[in-house]
Order: sequence, then C-alpha cells, then structure tokens
Amino acid sequence: MQRAWSLVRETSLSPYTYDYDHAPLGWITLAGWVLPLPKQFEAFGNAINTGRFLMLLVHVGSVYLLFEIARRLSGSVLAATVTAFLFNVSPIAVYFQRQVLLDNLMMLWLLLSLFMLLRREVTIRSVFGGGMALGIALITKENAIFFLPSFMYLLYRRVKGSASSRFTSTLWPFAAAAPIGAYVTYALLKNELLPSGFDFDLNNPPADHVSLLYTLWWQLNRSQGTLFSHSGLLQTSWLVRDKFLLIAGVCAMAICLWIGMRDRRRNLGFLISGTLALGYAFYLVRGSVVLDFYVTPLIPMLALNLGMVTDRLLKGTFANRFLRGAHSVTRVAVPSFVAILLLASPATGYLVHTNTEGHTQIADQYQSKINLTGMQHAQIAWVRKHVPPNSRIIMDDDLWGDLHDVRPFYPYAHSHWNASSDPDVRDKLFKKRWQNVDYIIMSNKMRRSMMLNNGDGRENWILKALQNSTRVWSETRGNIKLEIYRVQ
Repeated sequence: MQRAWSLVRETSLSPYTYDYDHAPLGWITLAGWVLPLPKQFEAFGNAINTGRFLMLLVHVGSVYLLFEIARRLSGSVLAATVTAFLFNVSPIAVYFQRQVLLDNLMMLWLLLSLFMLLRREVTIRSVFGGGMALGIALITKENAIFFLPSFMYLLYRRVKGSASSRFTSTLWPFAAAAPIGAYVTYALLKNELLPSGFDFDLNNPPADHVSLLYTLWWQLNRSQGTLFSHSGLLQTSWLVRDKFLLIAGVCAMAICLWIGMRDRRRNLGFLISGTLALGYAFYLVRGSVVLDFYVTPLIPMLALNLGMVTDRLLKGTFANRFLRGAHSVTRVAVPSFVAILLLASPATGYLVHTNTEGHTQIADQYQSKINLTGMQHAQIAWVRKHVPPNSRIIMDDDLWGDLHDVRPFYPYAHSHWNASSDPDVRDKLFKKRWQNVDYIIMSNKMRRSMMLNNGDGRENWILKALQNSTRVWSETRGNIKLEIYRVQ
C-alpha cells in the first residue's frame, strides 16, 4: 500500500529507492484500485482496509477459478466442491486471504492462466490469454516461477497432436514473456539492468545505482537455514492454524503424484495437481528466508489435491456391490460428514477450539474477538497526540499510509525495512546511528521480522535504539502486542 501510495501521489514506483526487490505489478494494481475511489486510501477507513476490500474481490474471483479448475482436472463437481470448501473455511486460508499480499494477487493470475489452459478446446485465444496471465503473475510476484514446470507440461499435453501444436507451443511462451520483457525493458531504459562493471560481488553492493540482475542474484543467494531449522514457522504459525489442511494436503499431494505417474495419459489431472503443489513446496523447503505469509500460494494447491483424492476415494467405494446401491447418498453423505467433523471438532480448530483453560469456544479466525484494527487505531491516536510530526520514527509497515497520507503528516516515519536497507534513509537521515532515532512504533511481529532480517547485521543499530528506549504505550490482545518506545 505504501508503494501504491507513491504511484498515486508521486507517480513513482516507490517513495524510496526502488531496488527491484519485487516486480511492481502488484502495487500498480492496488494503485489502479485506489485511484477512482472517493476518498482513495481512506475510502474504507485506512489504507490497509482499502487494500483488504480489493483482496475480498480477488478471493471471490479465485474461488470461482479454483472450482472450475478442479472440475476440469477431475471431471467431478464433488472434487471441485471439496476444493472450494477447504479453500474457503481453512483457518490458515482465512487468515492470509484477508491480508493485502502480493501472493493473493499473484494467485488470481496463476489460476486464470491455468483456467485458460484447461478450456474444453485449446484455441489461439486461450493459449495467448493463458500465457499473458502467467507473465502477469510473474511480474506480480516472482515466486510464481515455481509453478512453471507444471504449466509447461500441461500445455504440451493439451496441444500434442493438434494441427496448430507448433504455433501454439511457441505462442504461449511468447505471451508469457511479454510482461516480463516490459519489466526488463523498464530497467534497461533506466540503466538499472546490470550492476556497474558487471560486478555481482554480494559483499560489495553497487554504490552508484541499483540493478535488477544484481538484486535477483542476491535473492537467489539468500540463505538462513531451512524451513525446519531456522524459523519454526511450520510449528509456531502454520500447523497451529491448520494441521488438517497441511498434513492431509501433503499426503494427498503424494497420492496425486503416485496416481499421476502410474498412468500419465489417463490421470493428467492428478499429475498436474500434484506437481503444482510439489513445485511450490520445494520453494518453501529449499533453504532460504521464509516469512509466514509465504505459505499462501500453497493453500489452494493443497485444497485442490485433497479435492481430487476425495473424489477418487469415493469413486473407489462404488466398486463395492453394497455401496453401489447407495451411490448418490454416499456422494453427499460422506463429504457432508467430513465437513461437519472439520467444523465441529475442537481438535481441528476449523470452527471451534479448546482454549488454555479447557473451554471450547469459537475459533478466532471466524469472529472479531481480537479487534486488531481497533488496536492500530489506538496506536495511531497516541502517536498523533504525543509525538511531534518532525520526529524521526522507525515503525511497522502497516502504519505508513496513516502517517503519510493523513494530516498531520510524519515525513520522517519509516519502516524498519527501509531504514535498514535504503541508503537515503539509513545513511542520510539516520546516519546508521541509534542516537538519531526518536521513536520506535512496533508490534511483536515486527520485532521478530527484525531478527529474521538481521542475518547480515543490517538491523543492529535499530535494535540498539530499542535497547536504549523506554516503553511509553502498549496494548495486548491475544497473541498480538503493539508498543511505542521513546529512545533515550
């Protein structure tokens, strides 16, 4: 939302030095959404909520596309229904689908690309549209590339033997490369494609200008252990929210791969479902920096695998003479029973869960029990009442729009990401000295992000400022804690 603000207010891709850390189409989309709204960034209360309304529309579109994809891969409405059900009610899905994430926008385009390739008749229009949608996904967020092998194999199988196979198999990568080519051309025209002297030394970043290829090289070489060793996200964040979808989904992925590999000609849908989930799972476990929302694109793929396997298991039961007579009843009763079990059992945490006192209650994901937006409003209100607008502030990302787009403006309020990495902020405003920080506005999640981002020591001076500060405001609800510190 910060970068969407920069596009709308300053007609630039970022209010800071744009260092190609992410391709820009995601916040270009957000800016296009905000621009015609009556109050723009404050149309739905604040910048984050305005972005979240777009996420609601994106989710509605994604549900339709995922339902149709599951139906076409399996030939079964039951598989599509199970897939859409899990995609809508899984606590981990609900948690991340409400957030303003590039991953949610990327998945919409990926699902659209897959939908186009699975049309009943493979036409030039569907191939071109599918390729364009994939290219747009790639310049929305680059990790879409881990789905690419499955898309290429699906294209090969869909056009194999057709009269126009040679043309369509060439048209698709051309269409996918067109949006990427526009992005590369932008960097080339700004003389920011290559680093100076073609120097890719990670210990000495280019000082005169940023570089797209250097940033890509740096991203590829980021390593802070693996998902299982360094972050604990699997146990502390993902499995806590939804053990069923993750564990059962991985098992379903293995089953889909096994069924698909046994007969690739007849079981194409299983093979595609399994490889889509496997490709992105590889991205998560390969060994690099992993943040909690990185799991978002895996959720619809695991739901798809579970839908495919559920349908196959039920079809297998119909070979039994007794169950064949109860065909229609079984197809409705078994999924309905599983759905009720998922929603009603405290063990799954889908709708109800057991708290630390042993009492069963409605799960937090399905009610406004923890009013996080209210906490943020209280935090902002304290800042406006007690903090001078010319203060130099290190803060959490979510406050950026409120402090820069609503009067009084706080021009020297910067997120810890920019304060630790952008030379204009780090070296000119703060001079990389903790004594130049006046206030730190943070959450417990920001503190954790600072520790994860400090592999090369870039956050040390901010952490030093935190050590030399006094807490002047805090509020805690659930597992969320917001704080404001005055640096001494």
